[in-house]
This record gives sequence, structure tokens and C-alpha cells, in this order.
Amino acid sequence: MARTILDNRRARRLFLDRHLLLRSGSRAGKGADLEGVLNDLGFVQVDSVNTLARAHDLILWSRRGRYRPEALEQLVAHRRTAFEQWTHDASVIPMSFYPMWRLKMARAETRMRERWPAARRAGWEAEIDTVLRQIADHGPTCSSDVGPDESKASSGWWDWHPSKTALEFLWRSGHLAVCHRQGFRKFYDLTERVIPAEYRDRRADHAENVDWAMSAALQRLGFATSGELAAFFDIVTREEAKTWCAEGLAAGRIVEVGITMADGSVRRCVTTDPMLDLAAALPEPSSRVRILSPFDPALRDRARTERLLGFHYRIEIFVPEVMRKYGYYVFPVLQGDRMIGRLDVRRVSNALAVLGSSTARPPA
Repeated sequence: MARTILDNRRARRLFLDRHLLLRSGSRAGKGADLEGVLNDLGFVQVDSVNTLARAHDLILWSRRGRYRPEALEQLVAHRRTAFEQWTHDASVIPMSFYPMWRLKMARAETRMRERWPAARRAGWEAEIDTVLRQIADHGPTCSSDVGPDESKASSGWWDWHPSKTALEFLWRSGHLAVCHRQGFRKFYDLTERVIPAEYRDRRADHAENVDWAMSAALQRLGFATSGELAAFFDIVTREEAKTWCAEGLAAGRIVEVGITMADGSVRRCVTTDPMLDLAAALPEPSSRVRILSPFDPALRDRARTERLLGFHYRIEIFVPEVMRKYGYYVFPVLQGDRMIGRLDVRRVSNALAVLGSSTARPPA
């Protein structure tokens, strides 16, 4: 039995506060302030759908109303205080985290070599060398610069020309880095020409890497199961996460807590004593209404969102139109500590068109 039970209101407030959604966000939304937001969130997912705004821009705007898209590009392409890599998907991540991504990139390389059909074909290593040599000799490259017949339609990486697959492989495994974007198109360069040496040259041993990934995830979630902690950055395995939790509980570094869900059930999680103190001292939430991206970090784990906030959400892009319940690309709406509805909205010229809306029944 958990020694402490957090009621649902305190639990959801702590969770939303960890995601910078509980309090007002009136700061600059650029430069050092934006770096702080990115660090506090851990990452922002990058996505191409642009019915209202790109996912990463909407995520940051919902925390900082003065944020503008060029501010994030400044961090990645000019200040070099953030980099693009994978969490569960393509994301922008604080540059200070780069040393801890080495484990993830090494594991990604092993997995891609085992699972990607192109990586098992004859000539794969030669293709890798060709792409690296082209970038070394001619500078940053985008996917349209490699491979013949660029007009050929592609349904995914498995249908790319081998050089395009090699480009993606080299990025995900850390041999290349995204140096900037034009529009939404990524440009890649050699890692040593993008990642500052102080981060590129630092090495962490395996135990340090696991401890950082788990501790950093817990700091950003407030409370979680071992599986939720492992999934946050997707750096460590579930077995490594279970071991870390067991050892942390035994040593008193973390504590068990019962989290009351929206339906009244109690879910066992881990947290820290300082986090429990924070939960008890949180202020009343801001009354600000926020439109959230479908890829918002607070919504990434759809099952957790439903359990904790009593809000069922699914993206219906791939659902046939006649079968959609709410719309093509519907935005969740948050007010205070409650999800209050959904909004199907998109930009049409210089106006916003609301195609549909629905209210939600939040927990008390």
C-alpha cells in the first residue's frame, strides 16, 4: 500500500504544472526564456501537419503567448542551444542533453541495421560512405539533394532511394545532425560541424545515462510508473526502468505514491518527497484557455491523459471522413486544470475557420 495518496485534483495540477500548463505564461518566449521552457519540458515534438500551426510551434505558444516560430529556429540553427533528434518521434531537445542521447543513438543504429531492409542489402556501407563524403565535401544537404529521380512519389523511408535512407540512418544514429531547416525541410551536416564540442565530446557511462534519463523523466512528469518513465525519452529499456525504480525505492531516493485517477481508482506510481511538497503547495490554476497541439507532451500518452484527466482523445487524420467523430485534426482545449473540449479549427487565408467543436465532461 502506498504511504501517500494524491487526490485527483492535486495530481492533475502537479502533472500540468510539470508541463508548464498550470500557471500563466507571459514571458518573452525567445532566447534564454525559450531555452528554459524547452529544458523544463524536456523536448517538443516536430510534426508537419499545419492546419493551424506546426505542432512544435503550438506546443511552445501554449506556454508562452509571445512565442513566434523563428525563435525556435534561432536555438537550433544559430545559438546551437538545441538539437533535433528522436525521442518517440522527431523532436527538438536541449543541447545540454546531447551527451545522454549517445546511448539512444547507438541503440537506434543497432536496431536500424537489424530491421531496415535497405541496411541489409549489398552496397549499403558504400551508400553510407557516399552520403558522408558528399556532405563533407559540399556542406549541408537535404533529402532532395541525394538520389536520382526526386520527382518519384514515396510512401515512406522504405520506398526511398538508398541514399535517402542512408541520410535518415546517419541522422538517427548520430553521424549527422540537423543544422537548420528551410520551411519544413531538414538540412543535415556532419555532427562535428553542428554540435558544440563541449557536448559532443562528453561521455557518460551506462549507469549515469540510465539514472539521468529516469530522474529527468520523473522531474518532468511529477509521478509515473516505471514504464511511463522509460517511455518519456525512450532512452532506457523497461527492464532498466524497473531496476532503477526498485533500487531507488530501496535507497529512499524515490517514494511510492497512490495517484487517484479521474474515475476514483488509485494507480501506484513513484515520485519524490520534494515533488509531494510541491503538490501540496501549488497555487490555483490560471484561468487561461489554451488550445493544445495533438502532440502536446501532456497528451502524448493518451491512456494516461484519459486516466488522469478523464479526457479521451484520438487523432482522426487516418480515419475515413464518414467515420470521424470530431474531425480531421482536432485540438484539445484546456482551461485551468481541466480539459474542457475539442476544437476543429484551421487557417483559411487570413482567417480561422471553426469547423466543429465539442465540450468535455471533466473530473470534479
